[in-house]
Amino acid sequence: MKKETRIAVDAMGGDGGPEVIMPSLKDFLLYNSDVYLNVFGNENIISPYLNIFDKNLIKQIKIIHTEEKVNSEDSPSHALRHKKNSSMSLAIKSVKKNESLACVSAGNTGALMAISRYILGTLDGIDRPAIESMLPSLNDHTHVLDLGANIDCKAEHLYQFAVMGSVLCMILDDKSNPSVGLLNVGEETIKGNTQVKDAHELLKKGNLNYIGFVEGDDIFCGNIDVIVCDGFVGNIALKTSEGIAKFISSKLKDEFKKNVFTKIAGLSSSKVLGSFKKVVDPRRYNGASLLGLKGIVIKSHGGADSFAFKTSLDIALKEVKKDVPSCIDKKLKEMLS
Repeated sequence: MKKETRIAVDAMGGDGGPEVIMPSLKDFLLYNSDVYLNVFGNENIISPYLNIFDKNLIKQIKIIHTEEKVNSEDSPSHALRHKKNSSMSLAIKSVKKNESLACVSAGNTGALMAISRYILGTLDGIDRPAIESMLPSLNDHTHVLDLGANIDCKAEHLYQFAVMGSVLCMILDDKSNPSVGLLNVGEETIKGNTQVKDAHELLKKGNLNYIGFVEGDDIFCGNIDVIVCDGFVGNIALKTSEGIAKFISSKLKDEFKKNVFTKIAGLSSSKVLGSFKKVVDPRRYNGASLLGLKGIVIKSHGGADSFAFKTSLDIALKEVKKDVPSCIDKKLKEMLS
């Protein structure tokens, strides 16, 4: 018998909590009538939002009550030791117990990684899970990892990230042999720190479609499918790209509002501007995969709105349907044997 598709949701995570998350669940279920949600959080806070669901959609939701939650200021160690009954912890435990096939949370990133790693464990051959997400590029998007989970990495870790990123790209983008680049301060082999140079040598010996060192602009040029870096560099690249998108959008609005002529020009080009805004909108790329775990965990941006949180749910469902952890595990065994 086919297993019921259930996704666990930490309803108390993120800046908006249930106020943002519950409407996104409604939008998600409207397009996925065969999916069920285990919603973890304070029932007294969550229940009032059920009035936005019709009776059919409510049947797809199960609320699991807990008054404990992980706060944004909690350290990973504190959350791990003292928040065992938090909405985040219980949601991840439901994946461990096979009561849910994936977990989505907008909560504290460090805590989510620590709790997920402790409860689910890592795949054989993976020392550290990595945070992966897609960034917009000229050819739709580029997969980038690690985006903040591992500040200091050894060459072996970067190699493992490359394998995981390549497999994810194969699965989500239906690419048989995605290109993989290693982010560096230049394309020349003499450049870079020791870890990057050593990782370069490891990747040259592997059987990935490794094309060598790449630079920061390659993330957005669309000529590379997967770009690998440590979490320090990756997180800066991610936040920089988000800031640039906001800067460009804001400046365009200001320019078109300057006078009557620019306003007319703005109206005449509204369709073009709308398309541009859609492409650079970070909400469309919200949802980072915690790769390397024995289970699917998706991290939504803490400041995500309902549209963005739904994107995270969409990614979780796609990874469930493709059984991403099993695919990564199989590829790792092939590459690391």
